Amino acid sequence: MSEKKLSRREREKLRQRQEMLDAAVKLFSKDGYHNVSMLKIAQEAEFAIGTLYKFFKNKEDLYRSIIIKQANTFHEALTAALEEKDDVMEKLRNYIKSKGSVFMNNVSVVRLYFAETRGASFNIKAGLDKEIREDYEQLMQELAKVFEAGIQQKRFQQIADPYHLAVALESLTNTFLLLWLESPEQHSYPEDPDVILDILCKSLMIKP
Repeated sequence: MSEKKLSRREREKLRQRQEMLDAAVKLFSKDGYHNVSMLKIAQEAEFAIGTLYKFFKNKEDLYRSIIIKQANTFHEALTAALEEKDDVMEKLRNYIKSKGSVFMNNVSVVRLYFAETRGASFNIKAGLDKEIREDYEQLMQELAKVFEAGIQQKRFQQIADPYHLAVALESLTNTFLLLWLESPEQHSYPEDPDVILDILCKSLMIKP
């Protein structure tokens, strides 16, 4: 059901829920999950603690909602980026550009996303990590298909398994994004995707 078809009361509930999620994202990204209480989230969102518990049964439930929603947003955007172009090199360039864009537009949850997809840490609730990793694995498989197509088209040398090439490109983009997170003025995310792509593809491309 679209939001336009919802009643005023239902729209108000959605707005309140989103304000609570926004407050939690702000605090989790700033102070870390374990240093933030439900009371602190309620105060940040300017709701009574009882109202917060009407929407989320506990902090784990709230955290799960944040991560699943954002991971879905990233997954959809990056999958669409791979489908948008026909040429394999343009697909890879589009992926790199889109990844930088979607992460920079959601900087407050980037660290949380990295923690889950790179296995760094939280493992708060059973099933959360598995659900995100399934989508992440699907994305890597789609990226691997691009490298496989490049090999079949004689654009790339088969120097490695296409899946491993996908993981290598993903790791490169993650590294550039982490550098940007740590020091955006010193390490900007490249506007030209070939800055990243050439690191991998100089040895991959078949010279005419």
